[in-house]
Amino acid sequence: MLHIVDDEDVIRDSLVWLAQSRGIRARGYASAQGFLDQLGAFDPGGDCVLLDVRMPDVNGMAVFDQLSVRGLTARLPVIFLTGHGDVPMAVDTLKRGAFDFCEKPFNDNLLMDRVEQALAQSRQASAAAAVQSRLASLSTREREVLDLILAGNLNKVVADKLGISMRTVEVHRAHVFDKMQVKTAVELAGLLK
Repeated sequence: MLHIVDDEDVIRDSLVWLAQSRGIRARGYASAQGFLDQLGAFDPGGDCVLLDVRMPDVNGMAVFDQLSVRGLTARLPVIFLTGHGDVPMAVDTLKRGAFDFCEKPFNDNLLMDRVEQALAQSRQASAAAAVQSRLASLSTREREVLDLILAGNLNKVVADKLGISMRTVEVHRAHVFDKMQVKTAVELAGLLK
């Protein structure tokens, strides 16, 4: 989903329409605070923010700082929009982790291309975070079994190396596959490559 945070109704509405014309789900916010209030209502992943720099309530840089502090900028990439930007501001935002910085007026197609790239990056970051979360849910023994499975060891070899029964290895292996949401060792290896 594309979140468009801009206090100008005409710009915000035209960006929502433009995104939807490209098949991108979009939602507009008239204020930075309105966006921040809704931030807790969704789990960023496959999302992007078009963020106006200058707004009356909270400026775009302050919103970006809040997203950064919360560790959300990888899963919620920010593209700044401004009619009042300058080179130092653009460089600063990019150094701080913004996805891009676009000046108004902007080229519609180029902007939406960047939005699609940001959405793709967000989906990748969310998928990677989900895999890391699943890995973190494994017990120490399950992690040892996983490592030996990934090394290509058969259950019997895993049992010998860990000094446990083959049945125990099978139970741990089933738990690993369940927690990692895979059905085969090949799927597991593909997920963790």
